[in-house]
Amino acid sequence: MNPQEGTEKERMLRGELYKPVGDEELERDVARCQRLLREINATPAESPEGRAKLLAELLGSIGPQTEIKPPFLCDYGAHIYLGRETFINYECVILDTGRVEIGDRVQIGPGVHIYAADHPRDPAVRGTLYEFSRPVRVEDDVWIGGRTVLCPGVTVGAGSVIGAGSVVTKDVPPGVIAAGNPCRVIKPIEPEGS
Repeated sequence: MNPQEGTEKERMLRGELYKPVGDEELERDVARCQRLLREINATPAESPEGRAKLLAELLGSIGPQTEIKPPFLCDYGAHIYLGRETFINYECVILDTGRVEIGDRVQIGPGVHIYAADHPRDPAVRGTLYEFSRPVRVEDDVWIGGRTVLCPGVTVGAGSVIGAGSVVTKDVPPGVIAAGNPCRVIKPIEPEGS
């Protein structure tokens, strides 16, 4: 095991093996995230401005008219970048040990999980508690059905629809309907009225 140079956080963000357990900087970042999530998830619906302010403090960025329904859970928050006019429904979980980008006008159904966190396949390496990250990207105008899982390293192309309950293990091209476990392209999206 020869970890590269830098702090555990720097290695995490570069997608290299890193060890989160016992690292003071990462533990501080997680504690900050958990504090903000408690406040966000406890903020009443009658206070959307309060929730928006807390989300702006938590996330890497959040575009205008973007809404996240509580409860919402994530690892750090700071590595999540949300576009404008995006809607994330109840019970979304984002493991943002790496960069997670969600574009403009994206619709995310309830219970969707997005994972940038990954683990070594070799059980001997995995047993050392090292892990790594792979970025996840959801492009503009995507609709992700409820209870879908986006696995580490995937990109969902602009305008695509992911059917409910799918497990996305590979990139999905733009402009298609895809579903299943593992998720597969079913057909291209036809213009309405065709």
